[in-house]
Amino acid sequence: MSALPALAASVGQARACDGLGLCRATVARRGRSVRPSADRRSPPLKLAEDERCVVLAELTSERFVDRAPHQVFATLLDEGRYLCSIRTMYRLLEAQHAVQERRAQRTHAVHPRPELLAEAPGQVWSWDITKLKTTLRWTYLYLYVILDVFSRYIVGWMLSTRESGALARELVEQSVLREGIAAGALILHADRGAPMRSKTLAEKLVELGIEPSFSRPRQSNDNPFSESCFKTIKYAPAFPERFESIDEARGVLGRFFEHYNGVHRHTGLGLMTPATVHAGKADATTDARRRVLAEAFARTPSRFKQRLPQPPLVPTQVYINRPRPEEAKPSTDDSQSAH
Repeated sequence: MSALPALAASVGQARACDGLGLCRATVARRGRSVRPSADRRSPPLKLAEDERCVVLAELTSERFVDRAPHQVFATLLDEGRYLCSIRTMYRLLEAQHAVQERRAQRTHAVHPRPELLAEAPGQVWSWDITKLKTTLRWTYLYLYVILDVFSRYIVGWMLSTRESGALARELVEQSVLREGIAAGALILHADRGAPMRSKTLAEKLVELGIEPSFSRPRQSNDNPFSESCFKTIKYAPAFPERFESIDEARGVLGRFFEHYNGVHRHTGLGLMTPATVHAGKADATTDARRRVLAEAFARTPSRFKQRLPQPPLVPTQVYINRPRPEEAKPSTDDSQSAH
């Protein structure tokens, strides 16, 4: 086929293909033109080379080097000069790799995705601070809450008129001592607020042998249990919208947390209370429920369609951000309990 162009130039493409035993359709499909290719004509509106040089020289001059093409275009037009369109200016600058954002751009550091697993109480705690409204405008109370991720049990809380790393340090220390947490056994998870990252709290965590863990910036789903707890508090039917004083708020919150730990039954805990799971009584409670259901089934099996009913189970694993499928571990939605 290499001889085809030269032969076609003298005898024509059809006779050249026939003489060489080539299929004309194949030659056409492969795009092997046997006719001498004509020089591509430049578009009639294209700037000449000397005109492009003039435009680029103007755009890169000391006068216009820091100005956008539309500013240059308008300035020259007001001076009685027209070099080219604004779009052409941009194309010429793009060809020289001279179109870019000159202002300093903010970049965000890449933070690792926290993946925490709790298989028993006292392994992972989550904590956060939320604001409560008062009857005085622009005046708030700050509620500190620490909960156990596995049992949802509120292990410590505090109410103050300010956010402070020192107060957080005091609350964490008291909660750890009260729960009897051994050094190296606990991970304390929080978002990236100032009290959470304070030096005074960090020093106390090192002293107590607690590993800190932090959410990614602007990722509320990285701290789902604390966020869910605050929503439960604020949307409780009897919870006041505003408080007259800090003493009133302490009284209301004290009663609420007693109810939350000892009475409120969580769907994520097999309809058990946090106190039951936190005290290690979940298995005994499940067995008792199973016996009750078995007795009910024995009395009226038809009511259960001849299938022995089973009580809801307490998850044996609770995750903050379950590992993704590519990590060869079970996969469900992030921040959900494993059943």
